Amino acid sequence: MDATKKPAISGYSKYNPEAQRRKKINPLKELYPPLPPEKYDVIYADPPWDYGGKMQYDRSSIKSLNVGFERNVFISAANFKYPTLKLKELKELNVNSIAADDCILFMWTTGPQLANSIELGEAWGFEYKTVAFVWDKQAHNPGRYTLSQTEFVLAFKKGRFPSPRGARNVRQLLSAHRGEHSEKPEQVIEGITRMFPQQKKIELFARKSYVGWDHWGLEIPDGKAEVMSQQDTEKSAPHSD
Repeated sequence: MDATKKPAISGYSKYNPEAQRRKKINPLKELYPPLPPEKYDVIYADPPWDYGGKMQYDRSSIKSLNVGFERNVFISAANFKYPTLKLKELKELNVNSIAADDCILFMWTTGPQLANSIELGEAWGFEYKTVAFVWDKQAHNPGRYTLSQTEFVLAFKKGRFPSPRGARNVRQLLSAHRGEHSEKPEQVIEGITRMFPQQKKIELFARKSYVGWDHWGLEIPDGKAEVMSQQDTEKSAPHSD
């Protein structure tokens, strides 16, 4: 091999050093605070799923369209934005310790993580019941099978259904444009609040803070936002004759 010959430039050789630089490492027990010493009727979780460093690219990674890769190659990955957790690490969280005897768990997931999500819910002490929400992000990412444009919220139950029950007309399908990376539409937490207006509720891996909810995670702001108006909450609560 000619020692003077320069190695061929590839998309990988362009993006890998930057990917390693930007990856966030998560020492779980050192990074996350302990779970609260409370019991909750409703738990809402958006686990920071690990995708094995899977990258998202745009057309700048195609050599024929970016000759010599003179332009920077666009790359994005979940672990550039926040520390991600593998399934075995997520199982270490003792979520069952904060779950009331009768508790509902709502968990965000994606297509590739569906099986892991059900396994995780069971490890936390819950039984998988159904898909509670389907989010049409009004935008898509490249997919190996079909274009990816939806995410899901799975519902799990421990014990009985928490009562009293609020609204029964919350829609499963919602369409809202995708915001910042991993940012979820507020319609979901609004819907859960309408369904369970009187129950004790907590959001895990939270990035916002809402009135009427407790929150646990790394990026929780001090101020609390209103989930919905008090009038709407009263309308969604059950009434006795």
